[in-house]
Amino acid sequence: MKLVREQTGDYQRSLGMTVMENWIQAGDEIDAIVANNDEMAIGAIMALEEANKRGDIIVAGIDGTIDALEYVKQGKLNISAFQDAYGQGKGAIEAAIKAVNGEKLDNNFINIPFELVTQDNVDEYIKKWEK
Repeated sequence: MKLVREQTGDYQRSLGMTVMENWIQAGDEIDAIVANNDEMAIGAIMALEEANKRGDIIVAGIDGTIDALEYVKQGKLNISAFQDAYGQGKGAIEAAIKAVNGEKLDNNFINIPFELVTQDNVDEYIKKWEK
């Protein structure tokens, strides 16, 4: 794998789109885009579609937002990674209780794993937003 470009879109859809528009104009061959949130990924998709360059470029985001899940369902966003807000909150509370009780945390790290969202399981994550 070769990193062709790296730039922030400041976690905004519009800036993700602008970054992707600039990359398209630069003419670099890009096979995959990995954005650190879904909004930037959606912005990149919008720019690619507008320029008729979407093709087989793999686009990935992070967060599992409802907009992103719809993009996954439509086959526009290849993957997202769901961040479990409930699990993160629960993990933080459990860590705080341990700290108050003088217990040590394992490696001073609490891991709440990301969950991969694809077309195969997207409906499961859409249901989480409907609760």
